[in-house]
Amino acid sequence: MKQYEAVIKVMEANGGYATLGFLNQEVLKVEGCEWQTKTPFASIRRIVQDERLFFKIRPGLWALKSYKNKLPPEILPTNEQPKAKQEEYNHTYYQGLLVEIGNLRKHKTFVPNQDKNKLFLGKRLCDITTVSDMYDFGYKHIVQRAKTIDVAWFNERDMPANLFEIEHSTDIQNSLVKFVELQDFYTHFFIVADTARKREYEQKLGYAAFTAIRDRSKFMSYDQLSEWHTNTYKTASIESSIGIL
Repeated sequence: MKQYEAVIKVMEANGGYATLGFLNQEVLKVEGCEWQTKTPFASIRRIVQDERLFFKIRPGLWALKSYKNKLPPEILPTNEQPKAKQEEYNHTYYQGLLVEIGNLRKHKTFVPNQDKNKLFLGKRLCDITTVSDMYDFGYKHIVQRAKTIDVAWFNERDMPANLFEIEHSTDIQNSLVKFVELQDFYTHFFIVADTARKREYEQKLGYAAFTAIRDRSKFMSYDQLSEWHTNTYKTASIESSIGIL
């Protein structure tokens, strides 16, 4: 079996699409295909960029051209769907990437109740998160605020370690206000958005009201999140192959 055929096989078994991270984890397991190279993950990345067979849906998400008319709307929205629905699908996709990264990094993961039944690559978010109810890690009004944050990672002591807000078109300032409420915890804060919004983020973070969280807040682009997801799966695949996991 040729290498590109192994990639196709994995995608077909997954419904015709896959993240690059998922491919890194699964393609090398396909029997009958030899990867006589020191850089198999680079080869997989090169293969999915072959426009004769594959196409890119979102950062880090690829699909088979032969499945283009078969993909569910949350994977490949159509122009017939309302813009708000398309944005919801995008939002859920990036939430899912963050949840998967958190799980692989041994964090406990949480998403807000209103998002739990939203679909991420064919699965409900609640089926991949590890925490169903927010931990009571502080005063009630602070915990209630934390429950609205898009993705939360908790450490082994059930304390918030990393908090992520995904901003496609909503006001970044509102997310920064949420972070301020949690400034007394040893927590890292992330705004995830399109690269075009980084200047807006920097401007808002420069307000005096956000001085307390300025050194702990970071901006992450969708492309950076995709790369992080891909590389986390790559590391997990290597560790698994040598028996670390």
